[in-house]
Amino acid sequence: MAENTTEEPKEAPEEEKTLDQTEEKSTEEEPKETEKTKDYIKWVDFKVSKFAMIQAYEHDRDTYGTEYHLGWIDLLAWTAAHTGGNFENDRTVCKCMEDLQEQIGQGKTLTELTKELEYFSYYQEAYTAVLGGMVGEYEIEVPVEGEEGRKRWEKRYGLKAFSPIAKGFPYQDYDDFGASRSYGYKRNHLGHDMLGQVGTPIVAVESGYIEALGWNQYGGWRIGIRSFDHKRYYYYAHLRQGFPYQPELKEGSVVLAGDVIGYMGHTGYSTTEDTNNIDQTHLHFGMEIIFDESQKDGNNQIWIDCYQITNFLYQNQTEAARDDETKEWRRIYLMKDPSAEAYERTADYSMYP
Repeated sequence: MAENTTEEPKEAPEEEKTLDQTEEKSTEEEPKETEKTKDYIKWVDFKVSKFAMIQAYEHDRDTYGTEYHLGWIDLLAWTAAHTGGNFENDRTVCKCMEDLQEQIGQGKTLTELTKELEYFSYYQEAYTAVLGGMVGEYEIEVPVEGEEGRKRWEKRYGLKAFSPIAKGFPYQDYDDFGASRSYGYKRNHLGHDMLGQVGTPIVAVESGYIEALGWNQYGGWRIGIRSFDHKRYYYYAHLRQGFPYQPELKEGSVVLAGDVIGYMGHTGYSTTEDTNNIDQTHLHFGMEIIFDESQKDGNNQIWIDCYQITNFLYQNQTEAARDDETKEWRRIYLMKDPSAEAYERTADYSMYP
């Protein structure tokens, strides 16, 4: 595994701080709530297994539109409330989910079943913050059977998040969250490394908008994408030297889940832009969870172990094709995501005006 992989430091670089962070506040402003008085989740230990996500997701998808429909996050939160957030035993996971499904089938409601279930509301809120944008209604182009080259739009309900690696491009990975890193200062690795080849197309996992774009001495060329509900910040680092991401991208650009946003490389660990100083080619993929904006760039950031999530998302990979003239890769089948409809999408701020 790449020895030199890392995430951005806890304190945002000075050039990336927002106006609110750098400007001095007027002394006439009313004092804000202190960190201690604010009521929001301060920590999430996300240990949901790929197996549990698959079981919950398939039930969600298969019962959608029926009176027995259960959302996958509710199934996972119910299970976590009974296991203390432990998903290591597949049999226990299945038993918990089957029990809830059976009781819902008998006419009971989730509200009455969880009324006195300790910690259900916590897990429901925490898991919604982690997984909230990954399943829902959407439209996507699909090939017309028997008519090569023709496509049609199809409405679907299901998994609308994608693997960060495009289809057909091999990679290797293992759970390296928390491993030690030493460049700049000693710290833990707060992301997931996916090793592959230079130029491998990197894909937006969820629809959102570009919040950070450019060079950082730790992550090299990197892209930061914020979900529309502001709960998730996706961090893609060590992108390719010379041509790290799609040329039309800029801060504020709207991207859709499955869009090719950049290319794998090994830049970073240098204050000099466009420097390859990482030993092994890979994507550093990170997920930060945000319940209060003070957490985003502060000292109480919540980065989760997303190894199981990337394995779960492997079932939904973007098919991409290369433009021989521009050398860019683009998705073959376009998507329409209702969550993006509330955001302005113009030629200046969107990949697809």
